[in-house]
Amino acid sequence: MVQPSARRPLRFRGRDAATRHGRRAAEALQRVSASRGAEGATSALPARARHLRQRRRVRPVSIRRLHQAVGDGAAHGGARPGTAACTRPGQAARRRQEAHAIAKKAGKLWGGRFKRPLLPELERFSSSLAIDYELYPYDIAGSLAHARGLAAAGLLSTRQLAAIGRGLRQIKGELDSDKFEFKLEDEDIHTAIERRLTEITSAGAALHAGRSRNDQVALDLRLFCRDAAVEATVGLANLVNALADQAEAHADWLMPGYTHMQRAQPVTVGHHLLAHAEPLRRDATRFRHAYDAADEMPLGSGALAASTLPLKRDVVARELGFDRLTSNSIDAVSDRDFALDLAYACTVAAIHLSRLGEDVVLWATSEFGFVKLADEIATGSSLMPQKKNPDVAELLRGRTARALGSFVGLTTVLKGLPLAYDRDLQEDKQALFATVDNCFDCLEAAALMVEHLEFDRERLHASVADPALVATDSAEELVRKGTPFRSAHEQVGRQVRDGTFVAPWDAKASVAKRDLPGGPHPRRVAARARAIRRETADLLLWSEGHPPPLPR
Repeated sequence: MVQPSARRPLRFRGRDAATRHGRRAAEALQRVSASRGAEGATSALPARARHLRQRRRVRPVSIRRLHQAVGDGAAHGGARPGTAACTRPGQAARRRQEAHAIAKKAGKLWGGRFKRPLLPELERFSSSLAIDYELYPYDIAGSLAHARGLAAAGLLSTRQLAAIGRGLRQIKGELDSDKFEFKLEDEDIHTAIERRLTEITSAGAALHAGRSRNDQVALDLRLFCRDAAVEATVGLANLVNALADQAEAHADWLMPGYTHMQRAQPVTVGHHLLAHAEPLRRDATRFRHAYDAADEMPLGSGALAASTLPLKRDVVARELGFDRLTSNSIDAVSDRDFALDLAYACTVAAIHLSRLGEDVVLWATSEFGFVKLADEIATGSSLMPQKKNPDVAELLRGRTARALGSFVGLTTVLKGLPLAYDRDLQEDKQALFATVDNCFDCLEAAALMVEHLEFDRERLHASVADPALVATDSAEELVRKGTPFRSAHEQVGRQVRDGTFVAPWDAKASVAKRDLPGGPHPRRVAARARAIRRETADLLLWSEGHPPPLPR
């Protein structure tokens, strides 16, 4: 096992530590501190509380300018392909000539092999900059760690290492503040950062030794997936904690349980809410598995066949907090299983959220009336002034389509690819980033929705008044007296059919008799809610122990 070094977190765009999520983390830990003894969870809370990142929803201005130049024809003096202006005689040829003149001034990392530049239309087609821009914090962290590895191998001098470190931190500042100027030759964020580094310092030309974009991209994506898995775990902990709070507050509030959407047996609101918390707990396990799957350091694999240079892979792994090294250089640059694991976890979580959303939609109808929609989580109608709509819950259902679509898209990109690296893998990020963004949004929305649910006790009490809800209890009482269950089932069924069934007790007594582990007895529900809160505190502490990496 590679031991991680002390790291300080990379500062991401978005809200700082004093966020709602940070406060929830602290509150969750404080609530369970008493049950964890003298070494309570609150004492272990690090200064920097984790939070769901709010990533930019629009491309940076500088990237929009670049795409206008490359994609819309400004750089090559013509209209975008497919427009009417493109059909004028001679214009396409002139556009290409002008683009070639521009491209001659802007070299590629691989330009030594070529005499003529890529066609501008294909420059636009093949560019991934607007998508993989998201990876820039990880690319800079990986490059800093790679530089340290090169220095440890004697391939960089102390002076070169210091210059590269200063340059990369300057680049991060430019990207953070959107002052970074992209150029036409920047195919992706990786080449953009390297190009800018060589402009800042001549030492930048030595950074790419022993590294290919193939293993560089694999590293960046693994760093992203690790961090996304941690952030999703925080979001799940917040949601599960909200469900546990509501469940304990309503541990003895009766409601009917349903099968086939027909009233079946009495349970409690708390028991039903915890039935949504349990699969979300399993989702947290899936995200931790996704973290572990991504926790292999691929740098040093090169394009596919490693390197003849004496690279110190273990140094890079320690700097970035990786648990282990990849074992096969071909697999390292072509593997995206870890991305699939993350996307799968997002998809299953979305399915679980859709079921929660569906229950809230039903409960909010006038036919059920189990919940009242607080103003903070409801919308109205542009036409009907009386309406109060459960849009948040409906969107939790609807956004499952995004998760499923992204997962299918990612799996389809990977299907049938020959080893090792193929440019098809450029297409993995759009689907992956989309499903991660969707997951973060849905987890936050679901937690807010659950926190603001208001239950109608009178409607709930009225819904369990039907004596037939305890028909199973009557059959089991006959079994207790020695009647075979099938005979008891038939006997009670005839009574219900004939309208002669008399309930032996009411719904409250029925629930009180179900005092088994995992049952709906209020005492069991309250105890399970407290146990789940302790588990969510552990999840938050785990997330605190896995901050985004930034080499010292």
